[in-house]
Amino acid sequence: MPEHLAPYTPEQIGFSSVRFSSKGKFNTHKDNMVDPYANTRIPKEPQVEGVQFCPPEKGKFPSVVLLHERWGLNGQIKELAIRLACEGYVVLVPNLYGRQGGMITANEEVANALVERMDHDAVLQDIHASCEWLNTNIAEDELLEQTRRNYHAVIGFGIGGTLAMKFACRRKRLRAAVAFYAKPPNPLDPIKDMYCPLLYHAAEQDDAITPKEIEDLKQAAEDGGKSIEVLSYPGTTHSFFNESQADVYHAKSAKQAWEKTLAFIDKFLKV
Repeated sequence: MPEHLAPYTPEQIGFSSVRFSSKGKFNTHKDNMVDPYANTRIPKEPQVEGVQFCPPEKGKFPSVVLLHERWGLNGQIKELAIRLACEGYVVLVPNLYGRQGGMITANEEVANALVERMDHDAVLQDIHASCEWLNTNIAEDELLEQTRRNYHAVIGFGIGGTLAMKFACRRKRLRAAVAFYAKPPNPLDPIKDMYCPLLYHAAEQDDAITPKEIEDLKQAAEDGGKSIEVLSYPGTTHSFFNESQADVYHAKSAKQAWEKTLAFIDKFLKV
């Protein structure tokens, strides 16, 4: 089988820092044009900060909200966002630690402390706002639109994967969710009401997630008549997809998981 070639190269992908209200309601381009204080007014509500990556062409692309691991919004997750954008997606990476100062760390103890202090309900609101931003952040000119409204998937790794699963149980208009080696939500009751198909990538020898937890996740989804696919990768451990973690990275399995992920989101997002 020939090697897959993405329609765009990394050099063609544009990116910008973004900042918007966590409420999911924003001033329009024209609102800001006639407001002399738009750029200096201090917002009263929490703000979501992140990075958005776009293909080079104009057009209405589907979108992915990419949720980082416990290490924060670092270079590895940005590189992955570029890879997704090369496939023809607008990709938004929100900083899940924004409410804690937006830290990035390579220290495991610090990363675990950040995860422990995370307010999941507040962060899920930030992810919801990210979807609404993708719906409305283009200027009011159809020729400038870059996103298809409500053609969104969420992909998460580790704690980001847990949030992806939780988010799939909250946003009715979400079309697909992908979780890599993520601890299933506890309790599992909301899974029975999941609004979109879920693809779960499991590490065979994950010391953070037990086989029973994965089986219980599958059973909860099946009991609710929901679509779930669980793929396990032999010889892998937690974070096997993260190439910056040389001691656990498993190139063959990462390649397989990437191909499966692209096929999965393409199925539900690309027309």
